[in-house]
Amino acid sequence: MLSSLLDRPRARLPRNDPALYERLADHWWRPRGRFAMLHWLAAARARLVPPAPRPGAVLVDLGCGGGLLAPHLSGSGYRHLGVDLSPSALRQARRHGVTAVRGNVLAVPLRDAVADVVVAGEILEHVPDLDRAVAEACRLLRPGGTLVLDTLADTALCRWLAVGVAERLPGLAPRGVHDPALLVDRAALAAACARGGVPLEIRGIRPRLPDLLAWAGGRRDTVRMVPVPSTAVLFQGRGRKTDHPRSPQRHREHPRRTA
Repeated sequence: MLSSLLDRPRARLPRNDPALYERLADHWWRPRGRFAMLHWLAAARARLVPPAPRPGAVLVDLGCGGGLLAPHLSGSGYRHLGVDLSPSALRQARRHGVTAVRGNVLAVPLRDAVADVVVAGEILEHVPDLDRAVAEACRLLRPGGTLVLDTLADTALCRWLAVGVAERLPGLAPRGVHDPALLVDRAALAAACARGGVPLEIRGIRPRLPDLLAWAGGRRDTVRMVPVPSTAVLFQGRGRKTDHPRSPQRHREHPRRTA
């Protein structure tokens, strides 16, 4: 079924279909390709990764795609393990120094407490079971380890911007990449993280508008992401795993930071 869809370039894939990443496999490392915004987000995500706490520290990158986080971790001291379902993406990640692991983020084929850092970048809005994906991310963390994530909020504003607008603008999001039904409820996310022993703090982010305009006009190859007060569209999260899981709690937002 997958090969027949890939052989029909005009065929419309269902929303959130993994076959999309095989169809667009040659776009992963194009700075102005269909995954351009993922490059911008990878740079912002890397800034939340703490220094490696020990020699041989392990970072597990859930939904690693083509390995876009790798250049931002170069020389950081982490062993970078990337988990993804896409064979073509994993081949590209491997070429950029990522130890590739074929697997589903709902059942990651790695042992408990293997990671000093778990990163879940732009993957939680694609999974059919948020609680299970978060439980897996927390399971992989050792006590004191850091969870870093970014995702899309389950709000009317986000559905309009991320699906209605972004999927119609080249470079912001491929058509059909998001299923609005899977956008992430922020309170449910925080509660799931708390059950896994990770109190979560979140903050909103967006592209820096002058950069975005320069990129659209061909004057820049990348766009910086900046913090914003609202988490109603695109947001980042970070938390540190405690020794013992805590009861669910409401999320706390990062204090506002200037660009």
